[in-house]
This record gives sequence, structure tokens and C-alpha cells, in this order.
Amino acid sequence: MGSGSSQNAAGGARDVPLWSPEAPEETNLRAFCAALEKADHGSFGDYTELHAFSVANPEAFWSAAWDFCEVIAETRGERVFEPGAEIYDGRFFPDARLNFAANLLRRHDDAPAIIFNGEAGGRRELSWAQLQSDVRRIAGTLGGGAGIGPGDRVTAWLPNIPETCELMLATAALGGVFSSCSPDFGANGVVDRFGQIRPRVLVAVDGYRYGGKDFDCLERLADVASRLPGLEHLVVIPFLDPSPDVGGVPGAVLWEDFLASGSSAAGGAPPLFTPLPFDQPLYVLYSSGTTGVPKSIVHRAGGVLLKHLVEHRLNCDVRPGDRVFYFTTAGWMMWNWLMSALASEATLVLYDGAPDPVRLFDLTDAEGITLFGTAAGFIEATSKRGLSPRRTHRLDTLRTITSTGSPLSPEGFEYVYGEVKPDLHLASISGGTDLCGCLVNGDPTAPVHTGEIQRPALGLDIDVFDDHGRPCPPGTQGELVCTNSFPSMPLGFWNDRDGGETGELADPALGIRPGPRYRRAYYERFPGIWHQGDYARWTPNGGMVIAGRSDATLNPGGVRIGTAEIYRCLEAVPEVLEAIVIGQPYRGDTRIVLFVRLSADSGGALTEELTGRIRDRIRRGASPRHVPARVLAVDDIPRTRSGKLTELAVRDVVCGRPVNNTEAIANPEALEQFRDRPELAS
Repeated sequence: MGSGSSQNAAGGARDVPLWSPEAPEETNLRAFCAALEKADHGSFGDYTELHAFSVANPEAFWSAAWDFCEVIAETRGERVFEPGAEIYDGRFFPDARLNFAANLLRRHDDAPAIIFNGEAGGRRELSWAQLQSDVRRIAGTLGGGAGIGPGDRVTAWLPNIPETCELMLATAALGGVFSSCSPDFGANGVVDRFGQIRPRVLVAVDGYRYGGKDFDCLERLADVASRLPGLEHLVVIPFLDPSPDVGGVPGAVLWEDFLASGSSAAGGAPPLFTPLPFDQPLYVLYSSGTTGVPKSIVHRAGGVLLKHLVEHRLNCDVRPGDRVFYFTTAGWMMWNWLMSALASEATLVLYDGAPDPVRLFDLTDAEGITLFGTAAGFIEATSKRGLSPRRTHRLDTLRTITSTGSPLSPEGFEYVYGEVKPDLHLASISGGTDLCGCLVNGDPTAPVHTGEIQRPALGLDIDVFDDHGRPCPPGTQGELVCTNSFPSMPLGFWNDRDGGETGELADPALGIRPGPRYRRAYYERFPGIWHQGDYARWTPNGGMVIAGRSDATLNPGGVRIGTAEIYRCLEAVPEVLEAIVIGQPYRGDTRIVLFVRLSADSGGALTEELTGRIRDRIRRGASPRHVPARVLAVDDIPRTRSGKLTELAVRDVVCGRPVNNTEAIANPEALEQFRDRPELAS
């Protein structure tokens, strides 16, 4: 499918779709619609009609989704949804008893469940039978010798390796709470996160390789462990060195020794896959922490399971035997999203290391990847390098690419269809750690339009509000909101209680109650409405364009401008590798300041001619109001550890304010380039 001409200069939707599905009737989504029709719930001509049904009839929709996705449970119960006084008080399947791990380990054969490749070399393949056996062994040690049970915390400071998945499954099998960080986090960043939840077990690696360099973790591990109160078991998995010396880490034992100790523990193996409530705490995920101590977001087992099953099977058309890959670390919610693909009987393809595009497309061919998930920045960077995977790789198995982390520019969409593969479903998706899933995502039965996220998530009543809480018409930007309850709403934040902090879970059978910080985070802007904190607009096609984070929105002359609107324009300037834009208070107003990192081909010099072209491109591609007052060159752009731009941190540095938590930034040294710039003094 070819792309059409632009509808408007701001880089909005194109008239002609980039792609249309050849056989939409063969998708899981259409099979689900047929199941609803067979159950006399009406007929559904397209996704929009199905979505309208899903929000108008939550009990019928989520009940049908449970059945279609074949959730494994001891009992489902008669009640599907019980509304509460507030939307965060609503409860789904309050009588259900299930186990998250049992749903992900539903296969027991010798087909591959996990395939791992690492930058350091070596390929490992685990069958479903081997995965089940490993999980049972790990759970036996956790539940036996370590005494882990419902509500106990097990933490992983680990790369994206099979053992991380196995540790999570073993923890979930026992009803424990799992939380992970990637090994590139500094000691303070790990303590800021794990220190809040007081884990009994911490598992780490001796080191890892990234970008051709080896990084030791043992010295940092000793520091972290000494600052985690209540830690009882400290375990090291050999990863960089097959026989690491852990003698310098007090109390540390090697992985195999830990597992061997569990097999000889008194009392025998604990019961596995114990049926637990739908709201049983499963994960603690963390906000980025760039504005302070990270929020510890508690997610429920049943909600994460059902939300991910719907997204994988219906929105991404994942089928048994598919091979699902996501470039992610264990510190990003997309790792949790990836793990759940096991519940759709897909094979996980794991990779740990630097995201070299050639290597990842080599991996796609070698392993037969069907779904390739990545960040928008990876697509933009691959495009900037001038790579053309459709000419250098087969990609014959690849059906779907998902993009998230930041808005994908129209040029990024066109690059995928022009230079990667023309006959695949490109699903730009957006949601967050807050819900461990998507608010808006893909539709495999509908066309893909340039620059647009296709549809709102099923079961979620998504809208765009103006400042007064009124719905915005298509084309008008406002705040992204959800106006109804959904299963993967967080249970709450850890240690967030009215009347004080206890440091412990409530009764694990009841989970965590929404506290004051939780309510302020999502429901203060529009009372009783989930406020995501993204600036967005509907398109005439029924899709959505995300303009960036609300708190990073620019406001020159009182006009709200999303940062993504400027970044999109820069895709057409080949000399600009990446950029970051902020609003600087100036003479009683706000002026736009753009920082750019230039390519080597440009000579690294920001000439008057190049500055003029940048401004002209923004003026023509967006509007005169979008044109920056200052354009400055930098050598590096600071990003979070999940690859997101740190606009707020840069703004704080430019304004002379302290950055609250540099541990959340992957390259905090880059911030120094923005400090005390003489060009910004006048």
C-alpha cells in the first residue's frame, strides 16, 4: 500500500491508508465478534461498533473476553463487575479464584517456550516442558527454604534473560509479589524502588554486556543489599562470568547453590499454582522517578492477565506458535507485557544488549519472529541511518510491528512501510506503567493511517477533554482520559495510606486500597475520571494522535503546544539525529527552546543555514507559533532508562532548579550541557 498526500501541514492523518488488511475475517478479532454474535449480543461490522459495545456492556464484554481467551481458573463466579462509589473502586470478577502463572504455563510440550539471544553471545532455547520444570524447582526453593508465600516480595535486578521470566513465574505461582529493575540502574535507583517494598529475596547478575562493553554489578550489589531492610536472601546468577567470585558481597550465594538448598529444605515443596483472588497483588512497577522518588504501582494478577490477553489476541492477533519479540529491559512495563504472551501460547524471543538494528532484524529472520515490538525512537534512529531492511532481510514471518514509548512520527510510519515491509500491521500503541497496558492501540482489521494510533482500547471509555472537562471534537487537542473502570487499573501505590504508612500490604486477599497519592496522581485533574497526563486529539478516521506529555506541554503566548508536534517536523531534517524541546520562562511569558544533536555528516556544526532550515521546516510543518526562539546544539540528549526524553529534567536544569532524581536517567551526565547556557540568558 502506498502513502497518500498529507491532509494538513501539521503532519496529521493522510487521506490514503498506508496499509489495509488482506484477510480481516481471519483475525482473532473477527472470531471474537462471531462468538459475541452467536451469544446474541448483536452484530459488529467493525472495531468501532465492538468498542462501543465493550464500554456500554462491561459485564457482557469482559465475560466474553474471559471465555474467548480461555482464562484458567478454579472458579470464575457469577459476578463479573461490581461498580464502586468511584471508578477506581469497581471490582471485576470478585468471586474468581485463579493463578497467574498457571495461565502462562498452560502448555507442557517440547515446543519452544523461550528463545534467548544476548549481545555477549550464545543462544538458549527452553521448551514448555523445561520451563515448567524450572519454574517448579525455583518455586520449591522460594516457597520452601525461603518461605515465600502470598504477599511476600521477590525482586529481580536482572537483564532480559530466561531466569528473570522463570523467577517471576515461580513467584506468581506462590502468590508472591514480583518486582524488577534492569542492571543498568545505579545503586540509588534500585534502592529508591526496592527499598519501598522491603523484599525478602533479591536476585541479581554478576555483570552484563551492553554496546560492546562489560559492566560489573557485584560492587553495586553489595551496596544495594546493605540498604534493603528485611532482605533475607541475596542470590547471584552468573551471566557475564560463568564462575563469578561473590565473596565480596556479604551474604550472597550463587543461583545453583540457592536452588540446591531449596531441594533439601525441611517441610517439602509448597503447593504451586494455588488459586487466588482476581485482585491478588502480582507486580510492583515504578514510575520513571524523574520528578522525585518513583511511585510504586501495585498491579493485580487477574487484571493484568485479562488485559494482556485481550491486547495480545484481539489487538495484536497473536496466535499459538507465534514468536513474539519486544526490545525491552526488565525495568520497563513492556517486559511484563511480553511475558504475558505465554498465556496466548506464543514463544517469547528474548534479547539482552544494545539495540543494533541490523542485529535485531537478523534475529527476526533467524528466529522467525512474527511480532516485533520496539520503541518509536528505534524506528526513527533506524530511518536516520538510512537502513532498508526490506532489501537486506527476508522478514517473511513478520506480521506485526508495535511501536510505543513515545509518539511515532508520520515519517516513522512511512519508513516502516517503505523500507521495512509493506505488508504488515504497524500498531502504534500508547498506555503506560500506570495500567500495565494500553489506552489506545492497534486494530488488525482496519487500515493504518500515517501518524495515527488506530483505535481506543477495548473495554476502556477513552476520550479527550478540554480544560473544563468537556469532550473535544476531532482535531482539537486536549487531555487523554478514561471515564470508566477497567480490570488493570492499579490496586494503588505501595505505602499510600490515609492516616499513615505501614510498610506492609493489607490483607493479600483484599489487596491494596487506593490512597491519597494514588487519587491525586490520576483523579485530581478531573474528579472521578482517569487522567493519563498525555496531550492528544482524535482524528477524522477515529484514530488518535498523541502530542506528548501534558506536563511537558509548551505554552508560548498561552497557546498549548505538544512537544511531539515539533519532533515530527524534525524527521524531515536529515542533519538532526535527535532533539529535545522545552519551554523556558522569559519576560513574563514562555519561549520555546530547541536542543539538537547533529549527525556526523553535518560536521556537528549548527550553522545559520541549518538553523534557518530547522525553523522553516517547523513553521511549514506545524505553525509559526511552534518555531523555537532559540535553537542550540548539544552532544547528547538525556533519556530515561526506557528510552524516553527527559524534557522536565532538561527544563529544570535550564531554569536553575535541581533535578530530583538523576538515577532515573540513563545518561545523567548529558544534563550538564544544558546548564548555564549564555545563549539563554537574554
